[in-house]
Amino acid sequence: MVERNELESYLHTLLAVERFEDYGPNGLQIEGRAQVRRIVSGVTASLALIDAALSEGADAILVHHGLFWRGQDGRLVGWLAERVRRLMAQGVNLFAYHLPLDAHAELGNNAQLGLRLGLSADARFGEQDLGFAASAGENASLAGLAARVQGALGGRAPLVLPGDGRALARIGWCTGGAQGYFEAAIAAGVDAFLTGEISEPQAHLARETGVAFLACGHHATECCGAPAVAAHVAERFGLVHRFIEIENPA
Repeated sequence: MVERNELESYLHTLLAVERFEDYGPNGLQIEGRAQVRRIVSGVTASLALIDAALSEGADAILVHHGLFWRGQDGRLVGWLAERVRRLMAQGVNLFAYHLPLDAHAELGNNAQLGLRLGLSADARFGEQDLGFAASAGENASLAGLAARVQGALGGRAPLVLPGDGRALARIGWCTGGAQGYFEAAIAAGVDAFLTGEISEPQAHLARETGVAFLACGHHATECCGAPAVAAHVAERFGLVHRFIEIENPA
C-alpha cells in the first residue's frame, strides 16, 4: 500500500515531469482515494479502460494518454463528463504521463520498444530529445527490421517506405505520432526511422533522402511504457498491478 501523494511525488521525480513542455498536464489528473493498493495501467484513459479497471477494483489507473489536452473544450459534458463521473464516483485516481513517459531512458515507450527490437539507444535527437537512435547491428536489413517490428507488435505489419534500399547502419525511432520527427532523424544520420503514424510529407522525404520510414501504429508502439512504469512502482510499494489492453487499430 502507498499513500496517493507519495506515489504522485515518486512518479513526478522518476519521470522528470518538470523537464517537459507538454500538450497537457502530467501527473494526477483525477484525485481519488488517499491510499493505493491496486493499480491498473493502460495506454489511454478511455471509458473501456476505466470500466475494466473498476471491475478489477483498482485504486489508481496509470496511462499515457490522459483526459485533458491543450486547446480542448474544457467543459465536463458528453464523453469527457462520463469518464470523469465514473472515476470520481468510485474514488479512483487517474495518473497520466505523456512526453515524460515517452522519454524515460529505461521504462519509457521508446526505451521499451527499443528493448523489444533489440536496439540499445546511444543517442537522442529532435525536440526535447524525444527521438532515440542506435546502431542497427551487423548485417541489418530493412526487411529484417520490418519483421522484427511485426514480431514485437503482436503480428501487426508496419507500413514501409523503403527509401533507396540501403543497408542499415543506424536506426532511429520515436513512438506514437512522431512522424514530424522524420527530418530530425534524417539529420541525425539514421538509415531508417520508425514511429506510429505517417502523414503526407513523409513519403516524399523517404524517396528524396533515401531514408526508410516505417509507420507501425500509434497505439501499437505505445503499449509498453505505462505497464513498465506501473510494474516498477508496484514492486517498489508492494502494490497489485495489471496491464489492461484495450484494442485500438490506430
